[in-house]
Amino acid sequence: MPATLTTPAAGRPGDADIARRIATGDHHAFELMMRQYNRPLYRTARSILRDDAEAEDVLQEAYLLAYRGIGKYRGESSLATWLTRIVVNEAIARSRKTSRRAQIIRLDGNADIDNGESDMHDATQEQPEQAAIRAEARSLLERKIDALPENFRTVFVLRAVEEMTVEETASCLGIPEATVRTRFFRARSMLRESLSREFDLAIDGVFGFDGARCDRIVAGVLARLDDGLR
Repeated sequence: MPATLTTPAAGRPGDADIARRIATGDHHAFELMMRQYNRPLYRTARSILRDDAEAEDVLQEAYLLAYRGIGKYRGESSLATWLTRIVVNEAIARSRKTSRRAQIIRLDGNADIDNGESDMHDATQEQPEQAAIRAEARSLLERKIDALPENFRTVFVLRAVEEMTVEETASCLGIPEATVRTRFFRARSMLRESLSREFDLAIDGVFGFDGARCDRIVAGVLARLDDGLR
């Protein structure tokens, strides 16, 4: 389990002290900070970019920007919020650049969108069937989140996945708290509707009785009939 940087309440350095240590060239403190915030920041970047590799690249660029500019951190917001703002800005800039590049590619008739999926949890202790079901459900949910409009998608990830407060989310994204509430409500509604449609389509195929199962049962009954007629 990676070491973490905790708050003064636990007798450890607070955000301002962590920033000061990093600003003086303490690479160990910087590494611990990255390990502590990697997952939420990666998820934030991916919510905007919808691509694993792009999100990783953006996160690395954001960390470099944070390292160079951490001397300017004054503690007006939490370190997590400060880092999230950097990631959001970098991800949006990358998204715009990628969008412009995609427009050029589409003119040539070659447009590929790679919606990679990440396994954020370790399922090695589960039975293979349980792990497969969880992975399939997670994959479906990730695809549906990816399909949300960008403004709703990022708010949903910060609020529902990272469990940020309305105030924290508004601060990270630079939007009013009322907008966060509205977008989060709409994102949940869109997800429910989308998942409900998926469920309705899937339920028709539950306990399917065609194909191999049908053939196997019919063959078994006919074989027993034949035996009885002998």
